[in-house]
Amino acid sequence: MRQEHQAFLATLEQFIPAERLISDPLQTLAYGTDASFYRLLPQLVVKVETECEVARIVSAARQQEIALTFRAAGTSLSGQAITDSVLLILGDGWSGHEILDDAQRIKLQPGVIGAQANLYLAPFGRKIGPDPASINAAKIGGIAANNASGMCCGTAHNSYRTLDSMRLILADGTLLDTGDSDSVDAFRSSHQSLLEALDSLARLTRANEQLSQRIAHKYRLKNTTGYALNALVDYADPIDILQHLMIGSEGTLGFISEICYRTVPDHPHKASALVFFDRLQTACEAVALIKPTPVDAVELIDRAGLRSIESKAGMPAIIEQLPADAAALLIETRAGDEPRLGQQIEQILQAISALPTSEPVQFTSDADTCAQFWAIRKGLFPAVGAVRTTGTTVIIEDIAVPVEQLASAVADLHRLFEHWGYSEAIIFGHALEGNLHFVFTQAFDTEEEIRRYSGLMDDVAELVTARYEGSLKAEHGTGRNMAPYVELEWGKEAYNLMWELKRLLDPQEILNPGVILNRDPKVHLSNLKPMPAANKLVDACIECGFCEHTCPSRALTTTPRQRIALWREISRLERSGEDPARLASVRGDYTYQGEETCAACGLCSTACPVGINTGDLTRAIRHDRHPEGSRSANWIASHFAGVTKAGSLLLNSADKVHGLIGTSNMRRLTDTARKLSGNRVQQWTPAMPTGNPQRRKDLPVADSSRDKVVYLPSCASRVMGPQRGSASEASLMDVTARLLEQAGYQVIYPDNLESLCCGMPFQSKGLFDTAANKAGELNRELLHITENGRIPVYSDTSPCSLRLGEQLDPAIKLYDSIEFIDRFMMERLDITPMDEEIALHITCSATRMGQATSLKRIASRLARKVVIPEGIGCCGFAGDKGFSTPELNASALRNLKPQVEQCSGGYSSSRTCEIGLSHHSGIEYRSIVYLLEQCVKTTTQRRTGTEVEH
Repeated sequence: MRQEHQAFLATLEQFIPAERLISDPLQTLAYGTDASFYRLLPQLVVKVETECEVARIVSAARQQEIALTFRAAGTSLSGQAITDSVLLILGDGWSGHEILDDAQRIKLQPGVIGAQANLYLAPFGRKIGPDPASINAAKIGGIAANNASGMCCGTAHNSYRTLDSMRLILADGTLLDTGDSDSVDAFRSSHQSLLEALDSLARLTRANEQLSQRIAHKYRLKNTTGYALNALVDYADPIDILQHLMIGSEGTLGFISEICYRTVPDHPHKASALVFFDRLQTACEAVALIKPTPVDAVELIDRAGLRSIESKAGMPAIIEQLPADAAALLIETRAGDEPRLGQQIEQILQAISALPTSEPVQFTSDADTCAQFWAIRKGLFPAVGAVRTTGTTVIIEDIAVPVEQLASAVADLHRLFEHWGYSEAIIFGHALEGNLHFVFTQAFDTEEEIRRYSGLMDDVAELVTARYEGSLKAEHGTGRNMAPYVELEWGKEAYNLMWELKRLLDPQEILNPGVILNRDPKVHLSNLKPMPAANKLVDACIECGFCEHTCPSRALTTTPRQRIALWREISRLERSGEDPARLASVRGDYTYQGEETCAACGLCSTACPVGINTGDLTRAIRHDRHPEGSRSANWIASHFAGVTKAGSLLLNSADKVHGLIGTSNMRRLTDTARKLSGNRVQQWTPAMPTGNPQRRKDLPVADSSRDKVVYLPSCASRVMGPQRGSASEASLMDVTARLLEQAGYQVIYPDNLESLCCGMPFQSKGLFDTAANKAGELNRELLHITENGRIPVYSDTSPCSLRLGEQLDPAIKLYDSIEFIDRFMMERLDITPMDEEIALHITCSATRMGQATSLKRIASRLARKVVIPEGIGCCGFAGDKGFSTPELNASALRNLKPQVEQCSGGYSSSRTCEIGLSHHSGIEYRSIVYLLEQCVKTTTQRRTGTEVEH
């Protein structure tokens, strides 16, 4: 760490806890990555929790002249969220929201994810205006600071246009709340000279007719290049000017600690059409004709873009038959009711009726079909990223041109791609705004490649600014990669005005220096991020960060994006041999930071645009650390019945000791044993299960009048009973069997049940051969007991169901408990809902299997109110990680208890997950099957209802 930063760290240590001050080389390397193609290694990373902390840090930075950069989710594409100085990241204290005026307005803190804000507003039929493609991961702070827009947002509903008020912290540490008259009055008094200077600049700008007209022209298009100079002409009050300058300022003028948006309608009725044209020119003519109609989104996809996805499953067959100059428009219209929607569709169809299309135009309001259409559009960026050459990065740029010049701009861009050798480049974009995205792959490992990239960007900048008077950054923010071109786009007078604003609000240039305005004409070619091959499982990663909010270790150690970035560095060091000492240090630190604290749950794959499961990398690393023929693993697998029986006996023994000495003494005893053993003794908690008696179930007498079902209890269900003091003393096996019989099924158990296992405990530790052997053994038994798939299989634990679904013979019809209950049992049972408020945990495996909706539907039928806690995805228990690495479970569930403490109980679909959930929530979590049994009349004996699919 540089000397000046050591002094700054000493200052922060006076009021920031040590665990939130990160300076070790591994983690600063991890935080050196955002979604852009740049890398800078921060000297210090600070997790901030409050406005007071930010204000004190900013004040200290001003006194010591230390540069600060703010980061929300780090999904920015232009290098605006990285630094080689001090990086401030948002902790848990920034997720507040307040709905105002019947949801006409909403206050949001910067740590709220955009999609979550819309979930808050959904019951009111409203949403926030900005709708970036990254909305499921991007946080409000970044959305506002970059003026991010999206497919439907346009220029009318972005952060600038829908801003009502904000709380902001300036470079001198002052907090201003523009929605509080007292705060505003105090600020007018304390910062009179600043406001007078802003007022003067605004008056001069409005009086400069040529400059005013240029600003008006620039913002008729989508534009995030440079500062929001339109604030100087749109508003007279310096307070309004100031808060609107903050929008799109990328953290270079201040910190937005809260924003109040005016919301927009979220119409429930929607229809989409994917329209193909043989000529790009015709598609662009259609855009101009559609623009005046009641349309919400029009996405243009060029022929190269269509070609990149034409061979994927589910794509319309016509795509492969389209000519070389073809293009497509994805059109969406929304309305408050069905009749209005029909009228709008008719208006759109009428507008383009004279234009030739490759096939007849058909709108659909079918949700699945519409989702498929939009999946085509959203799949374009990852389609390029997933097939790029290893070692290259994928770059997405965005420009805007007048809509009437859309076709010629696309043609000109294609000529530039051909000239510079970017044959794989594709173009798509928000056509209504003339906003084009172009995606291409780029290596930065040679000077020639860097020169090629530089040449392309110089030509693009000249083309967009000179020929089309467009914007070089329509919605992705200026960042570092367009900073050299701001003056080219805006002209010297406007550029100098931007510098005046920067010096006025940040005279020492301590806030994100080098971003937006930069005097280095080659800054966009500096600090380029290496993307070396690391492992074929993750080489397709584009480091976008969409995965990070799903990761249970994100607040403890590293995230999937960071793990991959670190493993790339380890791989690079291994190949280069340049620094053996550093390699040894990084590898050693990675063991805990990257591998041991990875739950390997795979939730990251559900958010990843290219489907990467970073857990696969973790398991591969564990595999390399364990010889495949591990004698202990093979012995356990061969003696599985005895091992599980011993496990059950051990749990019962521990429970008896617990009963004898009490909870406090038991905790002290086990904590001491764990500490003395160097954490080799597993963590004990009061939520530990009792042992489930191991007993062989005899097959029931055949009953031809009942449907048969094979019940496959997981090894966890067979070993673990309820926790001490549970609301029910019955095991999951007993409750499940009773319910299946009540629903009219004849329950059958596999032979040799006690020895069977799906192999997951071995797979998660990288013992692949042992895992495969156990899965194969189970597969053979299930083929036998199900009569080659004639009888369905009920699996009572979601993680096991997920693995079995990937391993079993396709002939075997396996159903997870959630799916089986939802599809086949609910209609067979007489259910009386409980008048209770319950908590529901959707396991990562249930999410990956697409069972979340089914589980919510079941729970809603069984209880008056269902609470699904925010920010709780994977619980981090991860099989046995809750015992061996309990801090992972604790971190993942750190925000659980306050959200569920009013609930009568919690329910899920994984016995091990329920141990950690019970411990960290203060309420007992059990399988959803227990709640179902409570709600079912004991006299139910019906066979009518949905038949199981055989």
